[in-house]
Amino acid sequence: QVQLVESGGGLVQAGGSLRLSCAASGRTFSNYAMGWLRQAPGKEREFVAATSFSGRSTYYADSVKGRFTISRDNAKNTLYLQMNSLKPGDTAVYYCAKGIGPRYYSDYGPPNYGMDYWGKGTLVTVSS
Repeated sequence: QVQLVESGGGLVQAGGSLRLSCAASGRTFSNYAMGWLRQAPGKEREFVAATSFSGRSTYYADSVKGRFTISRDNAKNTLYLQMNSLKPGDTAVYYCAKGIGPRYYSDYGPPNYGMDYWGKGTLVTVSS
């Protein structure tokens, strides 16, 4: 069993920044890849970013590359997503997710993008 609790969402103006956090408990956090998925109103869930078990490898959706940074602190069992230059199109519920193994592969696809557990999500709203 894995518990993932996201925090840090909120309302921000376009061009602003937010930092999401995800506190993990249950399984050994440092053994698994971790990632962020998001779902906008009326749209399918989509991949945002992922990191390998060590944090040394990172992967991003093209839509967020250069603006978002994923990181992890294995000593604190915490995953982060730093989001800069936010756009109204980034408005969504953001979910922290646990990978099915220690590494993430870029050919993982929908619906689960190589993830098997996720939290309840945190809402990010970007106003224009």
